[in-house]
Amino acid sequence: MESQIGSKSVGDFKLWSELELLEFSDRFVVRSLESPDQGFSVSRFDGDIDRLDGEDLSGIAAKASTVYGIAGMIRLLAGTYMLAITSRTEVGTYLGHSIFRVTSMKFLPCNEASKFLTSQEKKDEEYFVNLLKMVESTPGLYCSYGTDLTLCLQRRSKLGKGWKSKPIWKQSDPRFVWNRNLLEELIENKLDGFIMPLVQGNILYFQTGEIKLNGSPAMIQLLSRRCTRRLGTRAWRRGANLQGDTANFVETEQLLDFEGHVFSFIQVRGSIPLLWEQIADLSYKPPLRLLEHEETLKVAERHFSDLLQRYGRCIVVDLTDKHGGEGILSKVYEDEVNKISDIRYVPFDFHKFCANGRLDNIQLLYDQIADDFEKQGYFHLDSDGGILAEQEGIVRFNCIDCLDRTNVTQSFFALKSLSSQLQRVGAIFLDQCLSIFSKDFEVFRALWVDHGDEISLGYSGTHALKGDLVRYGKRTMIGNIKDGISCLSRYYLGNFQDGLRQDAIDLICGRYTISRNSLSPLHSSRSPALPYLPVASALVIGGLSVTTMSTINQAGRSAQSILSCMVCAGLVAGFMALVKVNGRQMCSRPRLCGLL
Repeated sequence: MESQIGSKSVGDFKLWSELELLEFSDRFVVRSLESPDQGFSVSRFDGDIDRLDGEDLSGIAAKASTVYGIAGMIRLLAGTYMLAITSRTEVGTYLGHSIFRVTSMKFLPCNEASKFLTSQEKKDEEYFVNLLKMVESTPGLYCSYGTDLTLCLQRRSKLGKGWKSKPIWKQSDPRFVWNRNLLEELIENKLDGFIMPLVQGNILYFQTGEIKLNGSPAMIQLLSRRCTRRLGTRAWRRGANLQGDTANFVETEQLLDFEGHVFSFIQVRGSIPLLWEQIADLSYKPPLRLLEHEETLKVAERHFSDLLQRYGRCIVVDLTDKHGGEGILSKVYEDEVNKISDIRYVPFDFHKFCANGRLDNIQLLYDQIADDFEKQGYFHLDSDGGILAEQEGIVRFNCIDCLDRTNVTQSFFALKSLSSQLQRVGAIFLDQCLSIFSKDFEVFRALWVDHGDEISLGYSGTHALKGDLVRYGKRTMIGNIKDGISCLSRYYLGNFQDGLRQDAIDLICGRYTISRNSLSPLHSSRSPALPYLPVASALVIGGLSVTTMSTINQAGRSAQSILSCMVCAGLVAGFMALVKVNGRQMCSRPRLCGLL
């Protein structure tokens, strides 16, 4: 997939793709394997950076290894930690440039000053370091050494000549750079050849599907870019912040390359842009609650003002239930959106209309907005790089998590756009759809199933639900079993892990600022999860089972035995009541930042 917009030229900026990491007793040295005189050193005592400038290295390195990029640096209480990419996997190409998935990272400590910390600061440092270890296993990070990945094809076409000669970090949209905060010190030291933007929501999944229509090959790619302005976990980042940035906001671009013609189609998803929460409390489905704040009425307006400026007219598809807690939230959302011009709000109760796997009922939603959707169109380049059409507007989807229902619905609209594009270039007839080509349709569906899983892993920690609906168009026994396992995993992560995960995200994104003059986060009033709670929960379930069996076995025996069973049952019931009342305090809670 290479056009005039994406084609390589001599003046294009390129990052160093393989680096030598030398570990000396007093410093780390990072230099290009391709050009060893290009590099920098980092003091292991205070984290200060010095350029090599072609100088010879003195001393013998204790260890030498190859790394594939420096993702940034972060300063904690004891000093600096440098994040190195230790392994990668090539997953395809984008506009002629190789794309890599980051498969492992490691923080290298430059913290010899730790001996000067107080005992409390050492405890805090240990907590922060544990958070960095969680960051090392962040899923779905992608990079390219030869091009920016954060701009969609249509935006790239609007840039002036020479923009590709700029350092890649300067080409990037900062909203979609996962490690933007970590790059600050490298930027300050003007180490442009080593400054590597990573995309997580930016490219959650990069996959190419090859299809053949009437003997002509076509290439489909999905790129998703997660916004970092309200990055976080499913349990602790809902709704919007005061600036109107929403949780789990993802821009998804579907690209088609057919006989030199390149198409781009954009959709977005994001949490309902109001101030609301759904705090983990050990219940399976915690209650939704709107937050009272003096800025509440302005949040949705700020969100859609930004959306209109970036994408044009907007169709808002709300897939939430229209009863219960979701119904209350949905009604407030509808009222707020209807106050804004150039926004069309369309409610569609997914669980009602698509119950029992009736995926075809999404056609009812499509019929409501078909005219506006087709007017928005898509971006189209001919084989010479000329612009034949532009996408004028966007469809914004949401459910509560913006994962499962949203992915199923987005895949339906992506198929509609793809079929229209193929019709335009004569690959299929005007009355045909890609779905009539069974093998090709299977490739398309597989792309969207994997795409949904990657987005879900970054937000909830599990695969997406309803994947069988996308892959097969119906519910299956295996799909139901997988969904059950994912639901249990989400429950566990939301109640016992997401607080720590949220702290790790807030730390590397710069929302929490570390200072020796600040109060220790370990002294915060926010209670950590009780470490024994999962064990206690197992004991409760076991106790209930034993009590029940004991009662049955001892029926008709002495009154003392029956009384003993009743006491045990009462104790178990009392403990369960205590858990229910104090559920929020017993869950894993963030300790660094608040909800907004």
